[in-house]
Amino acid sequence: MDKRYMISDASKMVDVESHVLRYWEEELLIEIPRNEMGHRYYTDFHIELMKKVKDLKERGFQLKAIRMLVPELCDNNAESVDTLTIMKDELGGIDNINVQENKQPSKMEQFEAIIGNIVSKALKENNTELGKEVSEQVSDNVIKEIDYMMRLQDEREEERYRKFDEILRNYQTGRKEISSNKEKKSIIDFMKKRPRTN
Repeated sequence: MDKRYMISDASKMVDVESHVLRYWEEELLIEIPRNEMGHRYYTDFHIELMKKVKDLKERGFQLKAIRMLVPELCDNNAESVDTLTIMKDELGGIDNINVQENKQPSKMEQFEAIIGNIVSKALKENNTELGKEVSEQVSDNVIKEIDYMMRLQDEREEERYRKFDEILRNYQTGRKEISSNKEKKSIIDFMKKRPRTN
């Protein structure tokens, strides 16, 4: 009977996380047996299979391609896997040439870059103009507010001076009246004291 490994042990042996093993199991349609409690257990065969899957992933194969190779991997047909790896490496060289060609900007990309520059320049100019307009409007509003406050202050001071002037005039008028009354009284007193001549 084959030795059984729990998923935690298997993940250490394959050198991947447990969730990666579960993901590969699901994506590659590999049936992993379960014990009486429903827990996965891996045999030496499954560990070797997962190591081969990991090796192919590291060589750049996608899971869709590996899924088609699973029957070959299960049959331990290493020759066909090695042949596919060699073909992939050759195709990879072609892909690298295509990637280098694609790195040169196309006319569309150049056009997009030019349009992008024009738009960003227009936005900057627009923001500058808007900033000037806003600052002019704010300046106008501030000046109007200052003018209004100065007018209010002038009106208050004018009212204060008017009241002060009125109080001063009333005071002066009162003093004149008092002075006039004193003068009249002193004339009357003088007249009373003076002998009368008939």
